[in-house]
Amino acid sequence: MSAPERIPSRSVTTADLLARGELKVRGRIREASNAVLYCSVSYEGREAFCVYKPVAGERPLWDFPDGTLAQREVAAYEVSEATGWGLVPTTVLRDGPYGEGMCQLWIEAPAAQDGDGLLALVEGEEPAEGWKAIVFAEVGEGERALLVHADDTRLRRLAVLDAVINNADRKGGHLLPAGEGRLYAIDHGVTFNAENKLRTLLWGWAGEPLTAEALEVLASLRDALAPGAPLATRLAQLVTAVEIDATRARVEAMLASGKHPEPSGEWPAIPWPPV
Repeated sequence: MSAPERIPSRSVTTADLLARGELKVRGRIREASNAVLYCSVSYEGREAFCVYKPVAGERPLWDFPDGTLAQREVAAYEVSEATGWGLVPTTVLRDGPYGEGMCQLWIEAPAAQDGDGLLALVEGEEPAEGWKAIVFAEVGEGERALLVHADDTRLRRLAVLDAVINNADRKGGHLLPAGEGRLYAIDHGVTFNAENKLRTLLWGWAGEPLTAEALEVLASLRDALAPGAPLATRLAQLVTAVEIDATRARVEAMLASGKHPEPSGEWPAIPWPPV
C-alpha cells in the first residue's frame, strides 16, 4: 500500500496530524485479535496512513482489568519517547469514527532484502556469530530447530524498553524494520501490569550486563518517572498509580543489577504464537 501524497508542513507535527486530523477508514486488519482499522488521516495539507484501534473493539482481558488497551499503547509510546530511542511509532489517544481509541502512524516497511531478517530457525545446538539463541522449536515429527534473533543494537534497546513497560506479548510480527535502518515495534496493549508478565522473543541477552547506553537511559527514566515529573504525570492519565510504581521498581531493579532481566519462571517466557 503506497502512502498518499504528502505536502510538507513545518507547523503540523505527526502527533498533531494523528490527534486532530480527519480519519477515514480504508479497511480492517482482520488477523488482529481486536478491532484494528487501517485509515488515512489529513490535517492542514498534511496526509498519512495510520492504524486506529477503537476501545469499543477491545476484548476484555481478566489480567488487565484496569483502563484500556488503547491507553497502554499510548503509555508505551510515551516511555519509548522518553528513552530517546524512538522505537514506537507516534501514537495518540483520540476520538474517531467508532469512539475513543488509539491512533498510530502506519509504518510502511521497505521491500525485503537478503540479510534484513531479525529472526531465524537454524540447525545445531548453538547460534552462529551475530545471533542469539531463544528456544528450541518443534519443526516436524521428531525434529527441532533453534529459534534465534539477531544480535542487533536496535533489538537490544527494544529488550530494555520491553522490560521497563513489562511487555507481555513481544512477538516477531510486532517488529517492523523501516527505511534508513530504523526499527519500530507495535502492539503494546498488554503492558504495564503490576505483576511480572514479561513475555518476549528477545531473551538472547538475559542475564548479560546492560550496555552503558542502556544504564544511562534507565537513569534518565528514573528521573522522568519521579512523582510530579512530566512523564509520570502523563502516565497517570493512562495507567494506574500501582502500575506506575511497578514501572519505577522495574527501572530501579535493572539499575541495581546492571543486567538484562531473566525469565521469572512464574509466567510463560515465550509468547504464543511466537510470530
